[in-house]
Amino acid sequence: MLYIFTSSIFCPQPMSMVLPGVVGFKLHGTLRDGVTATDLVLTVTQMLRKHGVVGKFVEFYGRGMEELALADRATIANMAPEYGATVGFFPVDHITLEYLKMTGREDETVSTIEAYLRANKMFVDYNEPKIEPTYSSYIELDLGDVEPCISGPKRPHDRVTLKDMKADWHACLENKIGFKGYGIPKDLQNRVVKFDFHGQTAELKHGTVVIAAITSCTNTSNPTVMIASGLVAKKAYELGLEVKPWIKTSLAPGSGVVTKYLLRSGLLKYLSDLGFNLVGYGCTTCIGNSGDLDQIVADAITENDIIAAAVLSGNRNFEGRIHPLTQANYLASPPLVVVYALAGTVDINFEEEPIGTGKGNRPIFLRDIWPSSKKVSEIVHSNVLVDMFKSTYEAITKGNPMWNQLVVPTADVYSWDPNSTYIREPPFFKGMSMDPPGPHSIKDAYCLLCFGDCVTTDHISPAGSIHKDSPAAKYLVDHSVKPGDFNSYGSRRGNYEVMMRGTFGNIRIVNKLLDGEPGPKTIHVPTREKLYVYDAAMVLNMGLEVRGTGMQNALCCWELRL
Repeated sequence: MLYIFTSSIFCPQPMSMVLPGVVGFKLHGTLRDGVTATDLVLTVTQMLRKHGVVGKFVEFYGRGMEELALADRATIANMAPEYGATVGFFPVDHITLEYLKMTGREDETVSTIEAYLRANKMFVDYNEPKIEPTYSSYIELDLGDVEPCISGPKRPHDRVTLKDMKADWHACLENKIGFKGYGIPKDLQNRVVKFDFHGQTAELKHGTVVIAAITSCTNTSNPTVMIASGLVAKKAYELGLEVKPWIKTSLAPGSGVVTKYLLRSGLLKYLSDLGFNLVGYGCTTCIGNSGDLDQIVADAITENDIIAAAVLSGNRNFEGRIHPLTQANYLASPPLVVVYALAGTVDINFEEEPIGTGKGNRPIFLRDIWPSSKKVSEIVHSNVLVDMFKSTYEAITKGNPMWNQLVVPTADVYSWDPNSTYIREPPFFKGMSMDPPGPHSIKDAYCLLCFGDCVTTDHISPAGSIHKDSPAAKYLVDHSVKPGDFNSYGSRRGNYEVMMRGTFGNIRIVNKLLDGEPGPKTIHVPTREKLYVYDAAMVLNMGLEVRGTGMQNALCCWELRL
């Protein structure tokens, strides 16, 4: 227990704070040829979830660090929310300094950083004798054991190796509804639905990929996996492979620098040829901003209850987050996103089955288009240049014409716009006095929701698209917002009216009061009427002063199985 004393004009105030446990994650060995940083981070995420690191710090150390570029380390650290830690961090070493130089920092600045860290015993020099650090607990990984993999279909830590993917998918179809199950009857698991797609014969079945997104995230600021995706696209294009036109593809790099080195290397062209066109640099598919599917495809999915799939290079694939019509969502490295788009399905074993048929009716396998680590490294070193970072960073504050034309208020405090549907002044502190009101009894409260274990933040406060029939949608329509302009919960998080209507609004949430039926509704206990969660909460609070989410007189309960 750490005690911190703060002072004020009134009197000193002690504040106690529990120091977090620090998990030491030791890395050794090297990644095998063709294994990506994404394969590593999904492996690490699964291991740390199993170990249990919620509320803890994770420090990575060991000689394996010498083999990891800073971008690879950043990919791992960026997944801390997914493996549950407060933070995942790496020591500063010569690789860190090299990155600072590569991204345009002055030599004098880098030298000052190194001198300061060495003086304070915070710099790691692998040529000096090492003392094994002391941690709260330990975990260890040989990088040579990491295999190509993806994670899904509903959680980031449900890792599946590529060689096991086909069997795992069929198990998911068979299993009862849950994080690894859809409960599809045996006789319907291999059903094929044929439909006309703008004059072209198309077909869907369970596991068909309808969204393939290299989406904005740390994964798409990592030169090795981005160059690898371009090399995969180039080889596939040259061999005659194509992406089916009903698959929605997109490229949203994590930085403008990515576009520059993909252009310089000549690889951006091949990504575009396969449909991975540059769509922007913000949060896209990973937060539900992929946009609508073609209506023909959407109808084929809904009318036939197809478990359609999305494959993306993001961090999160929780239910209902990526797209309302993709019930299976898999996290993968950018080059694997391209591969799954070409294959058109997650129901495939790449070791035994071809991705597709190329020129001359030749079957093309994954091994035919996958680049070696040496090839990727060569392209990275000759095309990722210091000047790219400098020019991008120098222009970053200039924005674009639309941004530059915004009128900036000159007032000292924010001027709330009462007509805005994006940012509204929250009422939570209005009428608050210096004297706390004291505790009050909870009377006549009914159970609003009853959940099983593993309820995520995406279930509680969704970030994805706003469903047209939801209470949030009704609020926006009442305020003259057209359905095409609903945007997402994430974009409207500055409006408490939208967010409280979206609380527990995930379309895949399972409330036990509904006997297993998924969706953001519940049973209003006295009347047994089925209502949206927000509407039920308002009924329960009728006649009461409503603050916060408007749910203080309705109780949620979780059943936690330990």
